Amino acid sequence: MKKLTGSFRYTQWDPWLVISQIISVQCLLYVSLGLILALLGTLVGDSRTLDHIFEYHEIHVRDFGGKVVISAFVINALVGAAVLWHIVERTKQCMDFSCTWHLIHLIICWFYNGNFPVTFSWWALNVACATLMCVCGEFLCLRTELAAIPLSLGPKTDL
Repeated sequence: MKKLTGSFRYTQWDPWLVISQIISVQCLLYVSLGLILALLGTLVGDSRTLDHIFEYHEIHVRDFGGKVVISAFVINALVGAAVLWHIVERTKQCMDFSCTWHLIHLIICWFYNGNFPVTFSWWALNVACATLMCVCGEFLCLRTELAAIPLSLGPKTDL
């Protein structure tokens, strides 16, 4: 049974919807991060591997390769905002999905590396990207939620 809350939408706890949204966001963001890294790698003439996504030692500002990886993560956070806008579509859930993606990424990096990420640059980048993805996603969703709702589909009449 759906219940009407104070908004224009019906709300009901649907765990399958949430799980499918989490999987969709996770897959789309890893695909886009891989494509961004491949594109940036081709532009600078460097090959990219899975290490650039999951190896936390690859994130540094000591050389140009590390800066390319950082740039790819920042661009991917902006792509993530658009993904949240299209898949999640709710301002209130942007922070949840942004943090979920980064938490799952932390777990994957932990298993990929065999130990917990401890570098400051990895943590700073992921906190900054989670924040950027959340804020930009909230902005996009809020613009959609606050769009004018047409009250009449017929011709305008003056009263």
